[in-house]
Amino acid sequence: MSETMFHDDTALWGLPDPERQPGFYDAVPTKRALAFVVDLIVTTLIAAMIVPFTAFTGIFFFPFLVAVVGFAYRVVTLTNGSATLGMRLMGIEFRTSKGERFDLGMALLHTGLFTVWCTMGLPQVISVVLMLTTGRKQGLSDLIMGSAAINRPSDY
Repeated sequence: MSETMFHDDTALWGLPDPERQPGFYDAVPTKRALAFVVDLIVTTLIAAMIVPFTAFTGIFFFPFLVAVVGFAYRVVTLTNGSATLGMRLMGIEFRTSKGERFDLGMALLHTGLFTVWCTMGLPQVISVVLMLTTGRKQGLSDLIMGSAAINRPSDY
């Protein structure tokens, strides 16, 4: 499929139409949850490998180290493929409101919002509820940014 298979009205919305193309959003919330677990495991392992290079003082601030590694990991992977490794494993990726893959700015914004929501708790719960109830399965960050996670077009 080409990059132009998205909603006809690309001037206003370049994402697939959830009513006419529901396959792009099938099981996306579940896939995002599983991708989150995979990404948490990956970032925890990377942080654990860094600990010896901190003369093992990293053990005392390990949760912070995991958060910093997680932030960098998400920005790099979202910039380079519009999906984290967990998302790639699950067959999903982020797209902007124009249907484009994330660039560095979008990756930084999305990761920053995601980090804030995770530290605050309630916005993360609201985000999950939105993913389960909106047509495009968008979380709070997605709605703010106009982006969405979709099943990769090659997998659809």
